[in-house]
Amino acid sequence: MNAALGTAGVTLGLAGAVLGVVVLAVGLNRRRRALASGQEAAGAEALLHLGRPFAWLVLAGAVLATVAMEIALVTHDFSLTYVAENGSRATPLLYTVASLWAALEGSIILWALVLAGFLAAVAHRFRHQASDPLVAWATLTMLAVAVFFFALMLAPANPFTTVAGAVPADGPGPNPLLQNHPLMAIHPPLLYLGYVGFTVPFAFAVAALVTGRLDEGWLAATRRWALAAWGFLTVGIVLGAWWSYEVLGWGGFWAWDPVENASFLPWLTGTAYIHSVMVQQRRGMLRVWNLSLLLATFSLTILGTFLTRSGVLDSVHSFTESPIGPWLLSFFGVVVAVILGLIAWRGDRLRAPGRIDSPVSREGAFLANNVVFAAFAFVVLLGTVFPLVVEALNGERLSVGTPYFNRMTTPLGLALLFLMAVAPALPWRKASGELLRTRLQWPAWGGAGAVAGAVLLGARGLAPLLAFGLGGFAAAGALRQLALSVRAARRRGASVVAGLVGRSSGGMIVHLGVVLVAVAFAAASAYLTGEEVRLVPGQSATVAGHTVTYQGMNPPAETPQKTVFSARVQIDGAGVYEPALNRFPNATQTIGTPSVRTTLTDDVYLTLVAMPEEPGDPALIGVLVQPLVAWLWIGGGVMALGTLLALWPGERRRRVPASPAASPAEERPAGEVDDADDAGGDVPAPAVVGS
Repeated sequence: MNAALGTAGVTLGLAGAVLGVVVLAVGLNRRRRALASGQEAAGAEALLHLGRPFAWLVLAGAVLATVAMEIALVTHDFSLTYVAENGSRATPLLYTVASLWAALEGSIILWALVLAGFLAAVAHRFRHQASDPLVAWATLTMLAVAVFFFALMLAPANPFTTVAGAVPADGPGPNPLLQNHPLMAIHPPLLYLGYVGFTVPFAFAVAALVTGRLDEGWLAATRRWALAAWGFLTVGIVLGAWWSYEVLGWGGFWAWDPVENASFLPWLTGTAYIHSVMVQQRRGMLRVWNLSLLLATFSLTILGTFLTRSGVLDSVHSFTESPIGPWLLSFFGVVVAVILGLIAWRGDRLRAPGRIDSPVSREGAFLANNVVFAAFAFVVLLGTVFPLVVEALNGERLSVGTPYFNRMTTPLGLALLFLMAVAPALPWRKASGELLRTRLQWPAWGGAGAVAGAVLLGARGLAPLLAFGLGGFAAAGALRQLALSVRAARRRGASVVAGLVGRSSGGMIVHLGVVLVAVAFAAASAYLTGEEVRLVPGQSATVAGHTVTYQGMNPPAETPQKTVFSARVQIDGAGVYEPALNRFPNATQTIGTPSVRTTLTDDVYLTLVAMPEEPGDPALIGVLVQPLVAWLWIGGGVMALGTLLALWPGERRRRVPASPAASPAEERPAGEVDDADDAGGDVPAPAVVGS
């Protein structure tokens, strides 16, 4: 029953996507021919309107397939191969539901569901402009992507195949690492919302290239879609780091694992796009660059899916070898070829009317910011893909480790912190030396104060001190911009909250979150202290100023899911923590669960390395002390808050457009509003469909 329902859902979704592509393609072709011959295009526009309901058909198919698989997992329908290989009667309900994305075929269902949700949202958002060619081409592009992923589920990654032979009475359950922390139920769906969300701006970029409408209009129609996708991806990456920290027992949160990099790469290019798109909207510049960034971001999501789902990587995050690798790689190649072909075709119409008047300007800083982001992405991509290329060419297995990534990315990260502080303070077009001194005075003092404070607290080392100084510089610059925004809002008679809402203020709050993450990352990485101590019950040891006392082992805790062996360890005489080892029935080795005492100043991270053989024997306890780790997660929350505020519509205020030769003073009034760059409000977008 579940197999039939699921297959029907996949078939319905694929049929809806294919029919939608055909109807929209025919409608667009008829419209083009009608306009070319000077005839009425009413019939063609009716077809374009008819294409919109197919988005809902695709969503219905995706929902039906998802519901069928979840019912099969929850009711333990082991007649389905996917459930027989990934389900278990002993698995708790939360992880049973999350088993949908615990393996290859189920993860494709989730991808299709999220894609169908975005497709339906676009169809609803632009329902009154369905006959607009820009919207029609964007919808057709998203439907074409849906065709590919639904086709995967009918061919190489069919989640609804049935077991050949006798149906097993039980299954092994998910990978033990994927049923050992609740973040497993949250982190992957958020990553998918970020990954798949970039399909919307990608589709509109393709539509803009096809229709030749390459002004700034399509950017306004997709700005919030891109920002929402970036926000989901950001939170998903942060939660993934937290999951790694809480589950894997190694005490770290980012190992430059290839699958971690697969999510980080589109985040880098997406971040660059979100910054540089403001230059195009404001000055009409960087058109080719913005299209390239946006199209590269979508391409990297497909490449990341290939890396994580094809089995080409050995990673705790990736799935086993699968037959969909060639499919994904071929789709990636098609996407790249189409992108390059469209950009080459429209090259003569992509010339920007504006130019950078001075490198010491906001657009100059944004361009430098983009160059650094692009270099960062190239370094990560090279370190991730190069071993695969070498292995494919000569069979030699190489490993690019953490030292390469740290050595290559540290200067780039420091450069980004510097630009993050300087760019918001620069005016458009050109800045004078006096203006720079005025605007950067307090941020510079903030950076100097951060370095001085860190040295007084015992911090040493050039790289971390630079990170602290530049972090203080950037944080002070962001706080200055927020203060100006709030003051401008109050002068207009608006509330303080109004000064914190909108793209500009939300962006500054995101910057504060980035600073918190960067400083915490630098501190935790540079000043990590740890050792393994062998203790008998009642014995204590001191590590990095913290006293840990081993009090003994708890009795084994047995559940149908696993058996837990936990130790009782007291930290600094207050509070008992219980690092554990878990034995799962179908796992070949024990899985550790760390126990962490978290404060705003440092974390004491405990692991049970080895249990005592007999009662009273010593246990081997791992103790790691890392400063400021909690601020990584706080910084991620601040970034999420800033994204929400940037998405929330701010006050819209009219401004008189400037001529290309206008000076900054002619373009907008001088004073705090100019300084804060639209403090408290968004820049009015050009008239565009759906804006």
